[in-house]
Amino acid sequence: MARILLNHIYKSYGKEKDTVVKDFHLQIEDREFIVFVGPSGCGKSTTLRMIAGLEDISEGQIYINDQIMNDLPPKDRDIAMVFQNYALYPNMTVYENIAFGLRLRKMPKHEIELQVHKAARVLEIEAFLDRKPKQLSGGQRQRVALGRAIVRNPQVFLMDEPLSNLDAKLRVQMRTEIIRLHKSLGVTTIYVTHDQTEAMTMGSRIVVMKDGVIQQVDTPENIYNVPANIFVAGFIGSPPINFVTGKIEESGEHIAFQTKRFSLRIPQGHPQNAKLKNLVNREVTLGVRPENVSVERIVLEGYPDASFRGIYRLDELMGADRFIYMDIGTNTDLIARVNPRHTFNENEQVELAMDMHKVMFFNSATGQRIESGVDVC
Repeated sequence: MARILLNHIYKSYGKEKDTVVKDFHLQIEDREFIVFVGPSGCGKSTTLRMIAGLEDISEGQIYINDQIMNDLPPKDRDIAMVFQNYALYPNMTVYENIAFGLRLRKMPKHEIELQVHKAARVLEIEAFLDRKPKQLSGGQRQRVALGRAIVRNPQVFLMDEPLSNLDAKLRVQMRTEIIRLHKSLGVTTIYVTHDQTEAMTMGSRIVVMKDGVIQQVDTPENIYNVPANIFVAGFIGSPPINFVTGKIEESGEHIAFQTKRFSLRIPQGHPQNAKLKNLVNREVTLGVRPENVSVERIVLEGYPDASFRGIYRLDELMGADRFIYMDIGTNTDLIARVNPRHTFNENEQVELAMDMHKVMFFNSATGQRIESGVDVC
């Protein structure tokens, strides 16, 4: 299989301002499934194409199993790539599409047949081997593209937003399929997406990118619960995290987060408490996930120093959850995830409480999390 080292990679198009990937440094372990995620234009697909050899590297080195890849053509890198648009040959059958790469390698006919049927069986497309791509659904075409990659038995799979053309139900199905395939085949896989749900559910580690720069590399749990900065916190999570700007103030033996409308005591056991004590009278940004804002009476009574009032604006019923949008006197509404049985009237005053052990604080000026020990690459 394969270990990959991306050693301080840069990609530019002539001018410094046209640098689309900047100092990208990452080691990917053998058999790992790692996801590159970020908004459109952040450089994730360009990085993938540099690994594949489809884009030249401006600076840095790419190693696969300690062998430098910079000057090797794509065909010599032992990599299989699955594209967003499937890239199937319309005049060929499914069998011929899957077998195409093996025929180029001059593999014996009986061996080709064995490999194609094996891949088709794994992907449950044996019944479609005689069909042309136009006769297949989107999900079936994507399985054919995966089959063409599998039969090559590569040391690395590269997947560039392979599910973005599918509808929501098919995306869920194919996510499960790709995870199952990875566990079965054990091939080192790099997966590019702008969809945070794909990133959180598929990757053993996630690389969050912005403007060509790595913002954080970590497990899905840590990316969600311990984001390195405001960008990562805001990009990951649906509905998004709430941000509220205020100041740290002393409140007797405690410290509190103070806004123009309310004050929230920060508990002694909060992981950022010691750092925040050094920021009294300084502006910070509080981040709180919607599931950590409550309207439940038992919660309100348990957190008297963390309760405040908001004005109900609207809500979204999402089956098992209801997301309510509250005006709390900031530039944006605060979103709370509540039990769907809770209903409110327009402009009704609602008492809310935050779980202050789970809120997080960021430096308002730099956007960085106020806490040591967070790896920011």
